[in-house]
Amino acid sequence: MIPLQIGALVPLTRPGWAEAGQHLLAGLELGVRDVNDGGGVDGRPLELLVRDTAADPQRAAAAVDELAGLGVAAVAGEYHSVVARAAAARADALGLPFLCSSAVLDTLTEQPTDRVARLAPPQSRGWRIYADFLLGAGHRRTAVAAQPSVYWAAGTRILRDHLAARDATVIDIELDAGALTSTVVCDALVDSGATALLLLVGHPEPAVPIVRSVRGDRRLGEILIGAPAGQPEFAEWETLLGADGAGVPFLRYLPEALGPLGARVETALRERLAQAPSFVAFEGYDTALVLADALRSGGADRARERARTAASWSGVAVEGTRGKIQFSRTPGISVWQWDRTPIQVVDRDPAEPGRFRILHTE
Repeated sequence: MIPLQIGALVPLTRPGWAEAGQHLLAGLELGVRDVNDGGGVDGRPLELLVRDTAADPQRAAAAVDELAGLGVAAVAGEYHSVVARAAAARADALGLPFLCSSAVLDTLTEQPTDRVARLAPPQSRGWRIYADFLLGAGHRRTAVAAQPSVYWAAGTRILRDHLAARDATVIDIELDAGALTSTVVCDALVDSGATALLLLVGHPEPAVPIVRSVRGDRRLGEILIGAPAGQPEFAEWETLLGADGAGVPFLRYLPEALGPLGARVETALRERLAQAPSFVAFEGYDTALVLADALRSGGADRARERARTAASWSGVAVEGTRGKIQFSRTPGISVWQWDRTPIQVVDRDPAEPGRFRILHTE
């Protein structure tokens, strides 16, 4: 039986967040294996054609062109929002269905489209929940250290607007790349009067040196360091920072408790990764399940197959690892969106950095 080929976009090399890419790919591969073990899609096995984006939007767009030419039925994956946006735009232009696994930028496409769907929650939803967590913890003055990026700028705007509406303040701290390990950032943080510092920056650079500088400054012993984009989720964070990396709240897209499917997949992912799976690995697995559902009865004709898949998002109803997945149209979001994604604010327990604590959930 001729396989149904799926293009998989994942960051596997620097400057991409390679650890996130490895988790995403592990989930995709496990999901495809389980779909195939269950008979595939209308009797046809799924086959992944993996392409490394290395966090490069142009490389991702070129990969979509290549995969479309190879005849894939759909494209899936990607972790970095700016990269996913480039891939989504190219897939939409080519009439190729794209299921985005992990990227959260609200404006995934400039115009509404039926060809693109997304599992991760939009940034505006997740980061507002994070802002509510800050307010609930008593933080009325929050400093933001952000690198230039559409993604970081969007996050800053969401936080600023949500907190300002509740009489709280966001303060910008200028990042001097040559002074990240000196007292410059710390001096600016002390002068700001902020009680929390959010790291809207890349990992490991410059996130790790900023954390070390702040943790090592006695004047900032009470400051909360936060990383809403999820840098502390992965093992490399703990390896590089140890105890300094604990107590840094971030967003994670998991339920408080996994059901039977989620628990089984967690065990399988742990064996595959040789470490605890991140929420990104679950996103990868769910991506495979959703694509299998959307691809059913697409037929053998390539154009018909792609058109049928693009028209199927509204009818998807899949029991995933993190709940029932269905797509809808969300105001302000241009793609088909799973609007029930579970969202938590968690951190690494200072008493046991290898363990996560749930601080807030919605």
